[in-house]
Amino acid sequence: MAFASHGVLLRAAQPLPGAAKSLSLLERQRIPFILLTNGGGMSESERIGQLNDRLGLQLHHDRIIQSHTPFAELVEGKKEQEPLENKCVLVVGGPNDRCRHVAKQYGFKSVVTPADIFMAHPSIWPFSKSFSDHYKNFAQPVSRPVTGGSPGNLKVDAILVFNDPRDWALDIQVIIDLLLSHHGILGTYSEKNNREDLPNRGYQQDGQPKLYFSNPDLLWAAAYHLPRLGQGGFAAALHGVWDALTGGPAAGVKLQSTMIGKPHQSTYEFAEKRLLQQRESAFKGADVVPLRDVYMIGDNPESDIRGANSFNSATGTEWTSILVKTGVYRGEKPAWPPKVIVNGVQDAVEWALKRSQWLTSP
Repeated sequence: MAFASHGVLLRAAQPLPGAAKSLSLLERQRIPFILLTNGGGMSESERIGQLNDRLGLQLHHDRIIQSHTPFAELVEGKKEQEPLENKCVLVVGGPNDRCRHVAKQYGFKSVVTPADIFMAHPSIWPFSKSFSDHYKNFAQPVSRPVTGGSPGNLKVDAILVFNDPRDWALDIQVIIDLLLSHHGILGTYSEKNNREDLPNRGYQQDGQPKLYFSNPDLLWAAAYHLPRLGQGGFAAALHGVWDALTGGPAAGVKLQSTMIGKPHQSTYEFAEKRLLQQRESAFKGADVVPLRDVYMIGDNPESDIRGANSFNSATGTEWTSILVKTGVYRGEKPAWPPKVIVNGVQDAVEWALKRSQWLTSP
């Protein structure tokens, strides 16, 4: 099984009815499960520690996949991206510099943040000066200059938006500077930009860093009674600025980026791989039949349900979506209809076990 956390197990950090009981049942039955969240901003160990404290459980950190957990695969390289272990990555988002520490735990050896760049040269975004006292508490020195357009300036090889950014304006400015640069060298401007004879009018055609987002959620369920803007809101703002500067689709220009997190295929591939590893570990030495069914229990039709409904499993596993009423969902007809809608997580687990004909023992 796979669970969303916010809106399914917790609401504003408070446990939802049946959450602890349901997960305890699955552990006793040795039914593999993961917690698949578009949240992040901290290490997996810290996240599962918080969840254990709130639910009174002792789950291992490999049970949880946060939005940015798949970024760890970029350390050794994946698909079109070269290995980034020894490259410089810009890590964006999250409180203070916690995402920097998470990135280093994943294996990235050279990590900078927009706060580092701002403190090195505050004129890069003069409207963030009021945050200087905050940034100086965690910003780290950068190894090279960030202004003047010199080839010896700081070079960034990839941009990783780990978590919801806090200072949208500074982060957008730094990212835009890098996407318009020559070879990711901060303070430079590519001569290929706006060339009609080049693909994408020359934009992002000059060795600029690839841009990765970890969470497409426009909205999420917070303590406030109405959903709040998430990382998807930041991505939309960045896209809007990019289009205004380059002419956007009307001029034949597209912001080239990679989005992971629910509902995207790559995140569900990562989740299924983790479930298969759990099964192998739980039934080591046994003749285990192929994984047939996975039940995705979520509160957000646009991420949890859409992802499960759209996922194309390479192993032939069927993902079945279950929507609960305890999070983002407000009773409207969902654009991505689940297999079933239930009141909460305990009802969802019971429905899944009954449908799979799993005989539970006391």
